[in-house]
Amino acid sequence: MNAQPPKIVPLPDTPRRSGRPPGDGVAFHRSELALIMGLYGRMVAAGEWRDYGLSFLRDVAVFSAFRRASEQPLYRIEKRPALRRRQGQYTVIGADGRILKRGSDLRTVLRVLERKLIRPVE
Repeated sequence: MNAQPPKIVPLPDTPRRSGRPPGDGVAFHRSELALIMGLYGRMVAAGEWRDYGLSFLRDVAVFSAFRRASEQPLYRIEKRPALRRRQGQYTVIGADGRILKRGSDLRTVLRVLERKLIRPVE
């Protein structure tokens, strides 16, 4: 018997939706996400937030917190590495677009939202 080995045909590459190579955008590191998700869990437990969204773009990574999924975000936590040496790469932005806090340490920047959890007892 003279059996020939099976012919190997390469599969075509799957096109990417974004048109750019993977790893080209900005993303949150695991430790950064742990801080953000810890805050998110406390805000959900307090009844302040109910949903979130993540966006990873070319120059910014965004965590958006929502009271309801159909609304605009209450707060956005942005990471812009291009601003690392200037104003700091982390920013907390309110629903009205105002910058609430900006800095280079995420834990310090998130404190502006921690204060929202501490309310005087009525």
